[in-house]
Amino acid sequence: MSQIWFYVFGSLFIVSGISFAGALTLAVGRERLRKILLYLVSFSAGALLGDVFLHLIPEMQGNGFGSKEGFYILGGISLFFIFEKFVHWHHSHTEHKEDIHAVVYLSIAGDALHNFIDGLVIAGSFLVSPALGFATLSAVIFHEVPHELGNFVVLVHGGWSAKKALLYNFFSSFAAFIGAIAVLFFAKFFSQGPQVLLAMGASNFIYVALSDLVPELHKETDQKRSILLLLSFVLGILVMAGMLLME
Repeated sequence: MSQIWFYVFGSLFIVSGISFAGALTLAVGRERLRKILLYLVSFSAGALLGDVFLHLIPEMQGNGFGSKEGFYILGGISLFFIFEKFVHWHHSHTEHKEDIHAVVYLSIAGDALHNFIDGLVIAGSFLVSPALGFATLSAVIFHEVPHELGNFVVLVHGGWSAKKALLYNFFSSFAAFIGAIAVLFFAKFFSQGPQVLLAMGASNFIYVALSDLVPELHKETDQKRSILLLLSFVLGILVMAGMLLME
């Protein structure tokens, strides 16, 4: 069990470090970064879906996958829909045109919630197996880079300084530790814990990829860039497929 704690907390420290990804906009420049950001979004969409269908769901099937597990996933998707629809979960990966001053604090709250769920999913995956944990960690990392870049842009456009935006992004990343600790302490008390956590991870990744990331890709109308985005998407899937070799 101590090894699992080591894996989980080591993973969360890595993910927390990604909260400083927004500093890349200062080093590289926003215009140059904007040109590659959509490719990162496309890659992360492929990686998230690859983790769901090549790692998480097959692992659930190995433990017995039936209508109950299907309801877990559908319930998770419904829950994330409720969060986004009624709690205004602001999960941005690219710059928005609207007045964003009103959503700066909602963005931070949404980011903390997102990180909390990441902590749940990472810890739950490591409880099942180290290989699944590392595959899920990789998917989270691939997704977090464009997410944190987009979130940083939202905060700076909302009137915060770059230093304050980076600091608050970093603080919100600690919500992942709360989620992970909750899993490590309480998952053993109910037998369906791993299945529920894997279903939550699958539903979260499916919802984010298909409702948040893929729509951004459809905004690109240039044929050449669209083909490159497709290749980035497929590459994300192939990376997760390659991680099957670890299992």
